[in-house]
Amino acid sequence: MKPEQPGANAAQVRGERDDMMNDENNATENERERDFNERLGGMTVLVAGLGVSGRSIVEVLDHRAKRVISVDEHKPQADLHSFDDVDWNQIDLVMTSPVFNPRTPFILEAQRRNIPVYSEVELAWRLRVNTTRTGKPAPWIGITGTNGKTSTTEMTSAMLSACGLQAPAVGNIGKAVSHAAVDPANDVLCVELSSFQLHFTDSLALECATITNIADDHLDWHGGIDNYAADKSKVFHRVRKALVYNADDQRVSALAKSAKPAAGCLTVGFTLHEPHSGQIGVADGWIVDRSGVAGAPVGTARRVVNINDLKHLCEPDGTVYPHLLADAMTALALVLGFGVDREQAVRALCDFAPGGHRIQTVASASVDGGTIRFVDDSKATNAHAAHASLSSFAPKSVVWIAGGLAKGATFEHLIADQKNTIKAAVIIGVDQQPMIDAFHASAPDIPVTLIDPADRDHVMDHAVEAAGAYAEPGNIVLMAPACASMDQFRSYADRGDQFAAAAQRWVAAHGKH
Repeated sequence: MKPEQPGANAAQVRGERDDMMNDENNATENERERDFNERLGGMTVLVAGLGVSGRSIVEVLDHRAKRVISVDEHKPQADLHSFDDVDWNQIDLVMTSPVFNPRTPFILEAQRRNIPVYSEVELAWRLRVNTTRTGKPAPWIGITGTNGKTSTTEMTSAMLSACGLQAPAVGNIGKAVSHAAVDPANDVLCVELSSFQLHFTDSLALECATITNIADDHLDWHGGIDNYAADKSKVFHRVRKALVYNADDQRVSALAKSAKPAAGCLTVGFTLHEPHSGQIGVADGWIVDRSGVAGAPVGTARRVVNINDLKHLCEPDGTVYPHLLADAMTALALVLGFGVDREQAVRALCDFAPGGHRIQTVASASVDGGTIRFVDDSKATNAHAAHASLSSFAPKSVVWIAGGLAKGATFEHLIADQKNTIKAAVIIGVDQQPMIDAFHASAPDIPVTLIDPADRDHVMDHAVEAAGAYAEPGNIVLMAPACASMDQFRSYADRGDQFAAAAQRWVAAHGKH
């Protein structure tokens, strides 16, 4: 390999170095995977839970394991309907679902007996098959964080696909990762990884990886923020080409600093401010790279894309949504770190539109010479995500629909930070007291309407009607609840769909579309 010269293309040099330095590590990893696959043929595997990942595991293991035993208390097709019926003397491996926290009795029993407990992600990584295109297992790009995972994963998939690769978004979204990992047609997997999945995952050596941000979420499952962050940080361990981190998040920055990536891995910080050397950020209306990931020497500023060209990530007046801009920079750093064509990737990013229920205008009404818009951000299921959503709008312009399952969270800081944005609030959900307490403590002057949780069939119609009564021309009715949805809805998607339908009915009754 030629020595690195001043001004050399960082991605090219890094790729040459990676190819040489990872050969030995890859051989060792492949040997471990071959050994696991050989042993799997003699194993009895207990699959706990028949959700999406559980059903996928059963299908994938059907001809690979000696025997598969499924357990689900609520699914008639399960082999067993109680963990009390498990004959632990027969079990060689336990596959657990994200629904079960690490303190669940059957998990503790398996660990007491020294029976390995895997996530679907761990199994999928160990079962990877060689691809049709390269004859080697498809590399993975891993995306985790409290918020922004889905948008970043979808952007990454869209850019890689535009560059001619079969690069599905899988894992926490799309196809189950265990099915995708054994499909030889896939060239690379863009894997959204939850902290639940990562807890029981230890073997990953991702090609590129990011943590978008870390905020209080799922702390009851993990037993605290430090445990939660430690599980997230697993994506950085042994990452090969690009370690991408949120330079505006102190906790994520600390995890990146303490990470142990593979030799030659490029570390890229992303920021919504002007970037320092080693970062990708924003300057003079452009996404600007100084990390070397876009091809220029590290420290040299290179303009990558004009923010005005990211037309689907902006308000109608052209104002960019800050959190979606952060997701775009993260995805750019991942795909450019992976090594695809920059111009093709940028064109795909400019054409990208976020999926449903992510800060999406679902209805608008012309009222008294102005417009009231209804915006669905049902994916904002915690305070951190709701903060990002509310931050996108002008002072006192938002009638906020909030509430649901609080999951033990408090909202005083959120409302204190956003009280200048919120004009009025409508609180839904069965767990309303935390939100009520937060308004009393942090913004007692903001008018609040409570929606009776007993009338589940019409909760969103009542909420939209109440919000519409507060709204004036130029206002936004924003459904970014900061809470989970399962108290009154099937999912956040169902909640968003019901909001959109109710908003469209309101527009038909009160204004012009």
